[in-house]
Amino acid sequence: MANDQEKEAAARASLKYVKEGQVVGLGTGSTAAFFIRLLAEQVKNGLRIRGIPTSVRSREMAEELGIPLTTLDECQEIAVTVDGADEVDPQLRLIKGGGGAMLREKIVASATKQLVIVADASKQVSVLGKFPLPVEVIQFAQALVAKRITKLGAQVSVRKAADGNPYVTDEKNHILDCHFGKIPDADGLARELSEMPGVVEHGLFIGMASVVLFARGNEIVELRK
Repeated sequence: MANDQEKEAAARASLKYVKEGQVVGLGTGSTAAFFIRLLAEQVKNGLRIRGIPTSVRSREMAEELGIPLTTLDECQEIAVTVDGADEVDPQLRLIKGGGGAMLREKIVASATKQLVIVADASKQVSVLGKFPLPVEVIQFAQALVAKRITKLGAQVSVRKAADGNPYVTDEKNHILDCHFGKIPDADGLARELSEMPGVVEHGLFIGMASVVLFARGNEIVELRK
């Protein structure tokens, strides 16, 4: 319960970054869901924005709550995106993808002037890697990529859905959850994974976050690049 209160507090603090008339990226995950609900309240009160969701789940939620939406086909520049993270290090490098949406999240983040990350205090770490790093792969290359990432020192498992079958992303790919323990060179690993044939995207977000808002009890800690 306290965790949810912190998530909601961080999401509420991010509303100050959303301005009238903007195109807003809508993140995915439990903390981003708080933001979408709070943003919908602002829209009902007269705020005019258009949202670009980072997943089918977020799109359905935004539609249900009455947030006007647009697409990257119509708009390739996003003023601000509010999204969660699974881990954040002191350089504001992130691990994302616990919710399975890091491909669309990274695409939206790349088109965003200001990426605002909202999280509870448990997501703040000194070194990335305790949370398993998600890597989205095309199904054809799954075994090959898993073998190559294992050689980099990770324990690799295929993410499973609730029915026991492999989890399928919005883009119809699978996810490998890669347990490194610690990632001493996140920048180097990000480059290595990006160059690996069969990898569609990975959950290391390097140099993308503008602001991170951590909720710690009743306090909001704001970190900037």
